[in-house]
Amino acid sequence: MPRCSLRETKLTEIDMTVWDRVMAINVRGPFLMVKHVAPHMIARGYGKIINIGSGSIFHGIPRMLHYVTSKGGVMAMTRVMALELGEYGIRVNTLSPGLTMSESLMAENPEHIANATKHVLANRYLKRELHPQDLLGALVFLASAESDFMSGQNVLIDGGNANT
Repeated sequence: MPRCSLRETKLTEIDMTVWDRVMAINVRGPFLMVKHVAPHMIARGYGKIINIGSGSIFHGIPRMLHYVTSKGGVMAMTRVMALELGEYGIRVNTLSPGLTMSESLMAENPEHIANATKHVLANRYLKRELHPQDLLGALVFLASAESDFMSGQNVLIDGGNANT
């Protein structure tokens, strides 16, 4: 499947092909992964599922309805999965970063970075960019036994966004 480079688009101008593609990547993809891995985890009586969400679900991003909606779906899906799989010892959580300066975002969507960075940094308690390595501690924690009594939660890593 070719990559989906997401552009800022007014909600009245979002092409349905793009909408469906975003939902397929951000919602259907994690669902299918869990659908197929859950039976193996159930058999073991233990498992960790970490979905990737977004801090944008708490404050929105103008002209990114498709993306924000899909990430809201991930959080809702996490809650239901946690309810259904908890009895089998499977923990399901979401790691939700704020705007992250990943290589793919910088290469594929410089327009969004230019439009969002100033606003994002102004609203963060920690006045710096978020980089992928900033997510590692929380990711390792969620994957470890240290988080064995957490499920259905959203771990927000956004530098303390004042709008959250």
